[in-house]
Amino acid sequence: MKPPVHLYNTLGRKKEVLRTEHRDRVTMYVCGPTVYNYAHIGNARPAVVFDVLARLLRHDYEHVLYARNFTDVDDKINAAAAAAELPIENITNRFIDAYQQDMDALGVVPPDLEPRVTAHIPDIVDVIGALIARGHAYEAGSHVLFDVKSFPGYGRLSGRRLEDMLAGARVEIAPYKRDPLDFVLWKPSSAALPDWDSPWGRGRPGWHIECSAMIGKHFGTTIDIHGGGQDLIFPHHENEIAQGTCAHDGRLYCRTWVHNGFVTVDSEKMSKSLGNILLVRDLLQVAPGEAIRFALLSTHYRRSLDWSDSRLEQAQRTLGRWYSSLSRVERDGFAEGPQHPPDTVVLEALRDDLNVSVAIRRLHQLCHALEQARSARDAQETADSFRASAALLGILQRPPSEALMEWAVADQVARSPGLTSEWVAEILAERDVARAERDFVRADELRQRLEKAGVLIEDRPEGARWRFAKEEWA
Repeated sequence: MKPPVHLYNTLGRKKEVLRTEHRDRVTMYVCGPTVYNYAHIGNARPAVVFDVLARLLRHDYEHVLYARNFTDVDDKINAAAAAAELPIENITNRFIDAYQQDMDALGVVPPDLEPRVTAHIPDIVDVIGALIARGHAYEAGSHVLFDVKSFPGYGRLSGRRLEDMLAGARVEIAPYKRDPLDFVLWKPSSAALPDWDSPWGRGRPGWHIECSAMIGKHFGTTIDIHGGGQDLIFPHHENEIAQGTCAHDGRLYCRTWVHNGFVTVDSEKMSKSLGNILLVRDLLQVAPGEAIRFALLSTHYRRSLDWSDSRLEQAQRTLGRWYSSLSRVERDGFAEGPQHPPDTVVLEALRDDLNVSVAIRRLHQLCHALEQARSARDAQETADSFRASAALLGILQRPPSEALMEWAVADQVARSPGLTSEWVAEILAERDVARAERDFVRADELRQRLEKAGVLIEDRPEGARWRFAKEEWA
């Protein structure tokens, strides 16, 4: 019998056994970015968290269908395009590419589906039509709006009463609404804004209807898991439930709602006014992506995570030690992927609402066991278990020598601005040419130049290898 996965269901406000429509299949949809700027660490946290959940689900289930969308219709996108004097699709394509590059650098496996809103306008129009036909939406002031009072279950996800929702909520007050809480499904567009044909005139969709339509298109009536940041609980996910339920005659919209906590920076909320918005691509200039990922996993996903330099440094130190231990048994083919089953303690921890703290503690124990192994066979067995278990967190999947080299370069660059791995590679290439031409005087000069910069060379039959003399992880 398959061990159960327990997840905290925001809807029930407790940990529950994950229930799926099909025994060996699980569906998961996560709200992705609105693509008008580069991703910051707050955007990266759900991508990393739900990547870990997807890895666990793929271990436990035969079939997993995971989607994370791109919102490429939004007023912020329109403003960014106007400011840059570029077509809107230039903005969205640019930042979709940038987001994918950044997430790849963090070791986030691409979801099975990455739907874009602009590719689903007919599906959105169909859902709005169904809501109107069932008496849950109405036309007013060139808009189509959802009638909140037509859905008695509204407010259950967020735990809010209708009469309390207006205070401090992201609710647009407009004279054409029957009720202030009614929200837009379709709105008109000016000539300068993107628009599409619809039975209600040319316009564009409201934010909330987009995810409901994409879920219906790719998953059907009911989805097993819906995820996203805590800030989406109200009004976005609350509105999704209302739309998805009412468009399908009251059928269940989602079984389990999973939300990750906020990210702060040095105990303060990220904001433009404070100048503390940390972009992933900027962090990648000072630390390996794997270290950034591990730092994002260092606090339980439901708790707020306070980002700091010390958190990132600790992540680098831990991964450095682990890779150094694995280097004892490094062998050809290391990067091909672990074949050993994960450790049961790590699996049980992750099945318990992604208890990464317990999983990391167990990885420390496996590292210690590897360091204490008395035979090559025991060391290899422990290393295989260690690495297979770490794969569930998306770490320790590179050849140790390669990872340690990147760590050393990052450390040396931090201490010696201007020194990069690219510069070292150029000098080595020039030295190879000198040696091929039997200009050994020039080759020695280049070697001495590298050594003065703190780079040690080891000549091997297959080529030169190098490392920094003061490698922190040695």
